[in-house]
Amino acid sequence: MITIINGGTQGLGEAVARRLATDGATGLVLAGRTASRGRALASELSGLGTPTEFVQVDVSAPDAPGVIVGACEARFGTVHNLVNVAAQTSRATIFDESREHFESMMATNVHAPYFLSQAVARLMAATNSGGSIVNVGSTSGHGGQPRLTSYSMSKGALAVMTKNLAFGLMRHGIRVNQVNPGWMDTESEHRVQLSEESAPEDWLKAAEAERPMGRLVKPWEVANTIAFCMSADSGLLTGNIIDMDQSVQGAGNPPIPTASDAPAPRRSS
Repeated sequence: MITIINGGTQGLGEAVARRLATDGATGLVLAGRTASRGRALASELSGLGTPTEFVQVDVSAPDAPGVIVGACEARFGTVHNLVNVAAQTSRATIFDESREHFESMMATNVHAPYFLSQAVARLMAATNSGGSIVNVGSTSGHGGQPRLTSYSMSKGALAVMTKNLAFGLMRHGIRVNQVNPGWMDTESEHRVQLSEESAPEDWLKAAEAERPMGRLVKPWEVANTIAFCMSADSGLLTGNIIDMDQSVQGAGNPPIPTASDAPAPRRSS
């Protein structure tokens, strides 16, 4: 199976690539911005027996879908799977959101997966390959946190897109599902905690101690679920949103915002 991974050079995307290589993928296309990491990972996986192509691209750029799918078609002739991983997670409340930040968030988290899915679906249909698309959302897409307003909006949009595409592409043999990780232990989350949350270097230890199961979600377990969604073992699974978090939506007492949850008002300059 040939798989494109949007955001496939680090974190969850890298975990997905490694899992698929272990499962015997016949080809991988990793799309991302960081050339050093992308080329190193592609070289490593190719050396282990999984032909892997790295495409250096800003996935939010308008021409990115054509560049990525064109590279896949040139190397492998078709595509069977797409995993939309890349996402922007920077913080902003309703009071300090800027139009530039909002539009950048939507470009990466909504426009990119939608138009890449379009390009992949066209190739799948043209080659009659069928296939699977898995979008990586977030449990924040159910409502989210005050400091993640635009991010939560983008992941809510992704969930609607997943269901709409699953219905519309079903007759073409293309299945579309979404996996929603909760708070996940990744390099990018570590950077955000330090730079935007003013957290200490060892923030992970305290965060995991507070979780019901004693740890944050790990990339490898999300990668396992994504691999299952693309596999024959998942059967006719399509149009589903799978939450991977340590809570149950709608169960327990309704969340009540605390004083620390309330964003501070500010005037626009």
